[in-house]
Amino acid sequence: MSGRGGARPPGRDRRARLLPPRPGRERIAGGPPSVAVVGGGIAGLAAATVLAERGVRVVLHEREPQLGGRVSGRPVTLADGTRATMSRGFHAFFRQYYNLRSLLRRADPALETLTGLPDYPLRHSSGLCDGFRRVPRTPPWNALGFVALSPAFGPRDLLSLRPSAALPLLDVRTRRVHDRLDHVSAHDFLDSLRFPAAARHLAFEVFSRSFFADPRELSAAEMALMFHIYFLGSSEGLLFDVPREPYPQALWDPLAHHLAGHGVTVRTAAPVEAVRPRSDGGHDVVDASGARRYDAVVLALDVDGLRTLVDRSPGLGDADWRARVARLRTAPPFLVSRLWLDRPVAPGRPGFLGTSGYGPLDNVSVVSHWEGEAARWAARSGGSVVELHGYALSPATAPDTAAGELTEQLHRVYPETRDARVLDVRHEYRADCPLFPVGGYRDRPTVRTPDPAVVVAGDLVRTDLPVALMERAATSGFLAANVLLERWGVRGEALWTVPDRGRSALLRALARRGAAVDGGTTAGRGKRRARA
Repeated sequence: MSGRGGARPPGRDRRARLLPPRPGRERIAGGPPSVAVVGGGIAGLAAATVLAERGVRVVLHEREPQLGGRVSGRPVTLADGTRATMSRGFHAFFRQYYNLRSLLRRADPALETLTGLPDYPLRHSSGLCDGFRRVPRTPPWNALGFVALSPAFGPRDLLSLRPSAALPLLDVRTRRVHDRLDHVSAHDFLDSLRFPAAARHLAFEVFSRSFFADPRELSAAEMALMFHIYFLGSSEGLLFDVPREPYPQALWDPLAHHLAGHGVTVRTAAPVEAVRPRSDGGHDVVDASGARRYDAVVLALDVDGLRTLVDRSPGLGDADWRARVARLRTAPPFLVSRLWLDRPVAPGRPGFLGTSGYGPLDNVSVVSHWEGEAARWAARSGGSVVELHGYALSPATAPDTAAGELTEQLHRVYPETRDARVLDVRHEYRADCPLFPVGGYRDRPTVRTPDPAVVVAGDLVRTDLPVALMERAATSGFLAANVLLERWGVRGEALWTVPDRGRSALLRALARRGAAVDGGTTAGRGKRRARA
């Protein structure tokens, strides 16, 4: 589905917000400009797609052998000779991801490659379990329903809550929430709510660790924004879809075919070494094969890639912009371990389970429950394929040690796996996710740069829209394309987001009243703590 016409995306939420593009021609007229898109993850693919569909000549540079960025997959050969795909880990495709879904519909109009999981279950080591299947989807009934259904909230817990501290969550607006909460850590904000410990681990910290970060380092504004996107700001609910096959086969190979049909040149295993502004307003993009001139450049890189490229491109941007890029930080390392076991897990195990209180283990996926490739291997072997995630690991912990800890915790979560023989195992240990630290919002780059022919895209970008994670990557890619198309008088892509304010007038009024009464005491405490 192209977003040009502004048709409401398929979904339940009637309050989804449309951001129409600026008026312009449908396509490039005359000789097409050329654009280098540096980075073949979601953001780069989104930018390349819109530009190419409007008639721009696009070359996509990706340093890895495959497309997809942090949602990519690589071929491996298992010990039994089976060809399989190892990815960088489970990703949930939430129904709120309007722009990501718009991108995927280019190659799969009905999104037949996605399938829904029946629940989003959470389990604490104390034995408490939560889920969202039975929770209403419409705010504010979803929040009330979660509290009513959750075993983590007892009568005493409800009495101990500090509702006034939670009022900012009732009317989250992207810029205002960062003004109010960016200088407070997610950990300290949760402390101010006086949430019961179990509910805090099962609910809020699951959101914060979705950013691969320790809550003590993560901006409370980012966590509040997540809560708005997935809960109080949207009626799409917290259930999600997953691809029926590995990411390359289900998503990126079909999209690459779509790009090829629009004349895009895709250069994988071709890292860009530098971008050099020219006196004629264009830019030379340098890789191992030499330098090529382009009219504009999209930088759709991860944090390390962007910092390194800017450092190697001394003429790019101005001093302030370059300094802000240099200050970007990555989140702590994470580990993905995928195990091919010789026997199935116990009946009834969910396809995905969020965990808390199990050491470094943050979730367990039984991949063979929903991914075709893994399911076929499990059917042939009589086994199962299980994936483990550990986020925000200590950099001092060796990857082998962390992998052993994840496996040991798996045995606690699913005891039947203790007796299973591991027929093969593969690991992905990475430290390339952006960190959104306390006080860092204003420092993050925006899509526009000091150079009008250079734009930035990716989940590290500050968009001032209620988007996060994969959806922020797709949205920023569309925004980057729109900025360039605007220069050439061409209409860009229509964008959709969840509402950028609280859904209920009554709750918005409560939030305003709370802000007036509170006088910013939460912010004040954060500032005093920071000074201390």
